[in-house]
Amino acid sequence: MIHGGDIYTEGVFKGKELIDYSSNINPLGVPKTFLSNINEAVKNLEIYPDVSYRKINKSIENYLKIKNMGIVLGNGASEIIELSVSLFKRILIVVPSYIEYEINARRHNVDIIYSYLNSDMDIDYKDIMSKFKEVEAIIIGNPNNPNGGIINKDKFKYILNFAEKNKKTIIIDEAFVEFTGNTNFSFTQEAEQYNCLFIIRAMTKFFAMPGIRFGYGITKNKEIINKIKEKQNPWNINCFAEIAAIKCLSDKKYIEESLLWIKSARGNFINGLQDISFIEKVFYPHANFVLIKLKKITGETLYELLLQEGFVIRRAKNFKGLDDSFVRFAIKDDRLNESFIKVLKGVEGKI
Repeated sequence: MIHGGDIYTEGVFKGKELIDYSSNINPLGVPKTFLSNINEAVKNLEIYPDVSYRKINKSIENYLKIKNMGIVLGNGASEIIELSVSLFKRILIVVPSYIEYEINARRHNVDIIYSYLNSDMDIDYKDIMSKFKEVEAIIIGNPNNPNGGIINKDKFKYILNFAEKNKKTIIIDEAFVEFTGNTNFSFTQEAEQYNCLFIIRAMTKFFAMPGIRFGYGITKNKEIINKIKEKQNPWNINCFAEIAAIKCLSDKKYIEESLLWIKSARGNFINGLQDISFIEKVFYPHANFVLIKLKKITGETLYELLLQEGFVIRRAKNFKGLDDSFVRFAIKDDRLNESFIKVLKGVEGKI
């Protein structure tokens, strides 16, 4: 498996119910504002969507508190990531990171240079700067997957200014940024000032709607927007995704409840992991998942042992720069997290 989230092979197709700790989805589930308005989408099944998606764009502007920005919509953030990466001949990827960055670059014959996080999973800003001169663009996660680290804006400022001056592009994937609980960690406001910035967002994770397939990109650089749109088919957002975006992005109650959940659950979960004897290090995240370095057990062995207990985790050895001593756990609600910690403690006796 390239990604996590495969509950089908060992679960569904074998008649077993698995708890998926590889999938980083908000445990509060699909917002009720979508479910209670789903009939609006049903009524629109027999007509084409607005090809310009003006209501969605307005919802995004209100949600992000932006004006006069270019917006491009995608069938999931994955479409936006692929099309934005495809615009360049040579790109710098900060790794370990979301594997699709590299896959998409190779699919479109884009040359790749890598900048590796250090042993503490922190960004090497000097390394990025030294290599930026050799590429047209950078792509980086904020928070980054799989470690959940965020970009230090003070240290990144020089890189931003260099990109702006030299007409390079910085693609920032903010699919998990809502989970930080701090809007200041996002670069959406900077995107109103810097022509070099292209920000990617999604409804998949925070709004618990991977099946909707809705993502979007924002930038003041109209050239990037136009080039991406030239590669897209019309009506790429279906009527259900349209209603989801319009209703959920304005659902203040769901957003507030989600932020309260992650603030509490993240701290409790990390504290519980500190007592597991085969965990060497917990990398503190600003997202809804945790990267773990193991000792005395491999990620593959831990995966198999937890599978026997009905839990699926993310083996991290296929992230560039990591090996089989790393795994990633999602953060769920307190009840599930407590059960998961209990199972982890049970594994200690099998090592």
